Amino acid sequence: MALEKQIQEGIKQAMIAKDKTRLESLRAIKSQILLAKTAEGAKLEEDGSLSDDQILKAIQKLVKQHQESAELYNQNGRPELAEAELAEAKVMEEFLPKQMSAEEIQAEVKNIIAEVGATSMKDMGKVMGCASKRLAGKAEGKSIADAVKAALSSL
Repeated sequence: MALEKQIQEGIKQAMIAKDKTRLESLRAIKSQILLAKTAEGAKLEEDGSLSDDQILKAIQKLVKQHQESAELYNQNGRPELAEAELAEAKVMEEFLPKQMSAEEIQAEVKNIIAEVGATSMKDMGKVMGCASKRLAGKAEGKSIADAVKAALSSL
């Protein structure tokens, strides 16, 4: 089942179960999908929907926003609001692929460096381009960049 349909089904199930947090989270995802569909220059499939990759990127963006909001709420002494943000982010993360560990990222980056034939920090662009495509959705961009920098600086 396409990711967009899974989200729609999830909304229905959350309504039936009267699960407010889940419903709000899924509606936020649906809203982000609709915004992406109507954005200028949107790349839609033949049936007028977004690809699963595009939806995953939108969900990652939402999760990151919720985590940053929770951090700000905690800094400002509002743990109840931070808890709500983190609960919504957790529901959204259910639709994302399992995130790679730091060790898995480092191993994959080393493989990519060997494939590309990188020899110094000058090759960071080549390695990052390949790594970003291969690890898309499985690891955060900052984690990938850190692993690439560490691996290239040790050459």
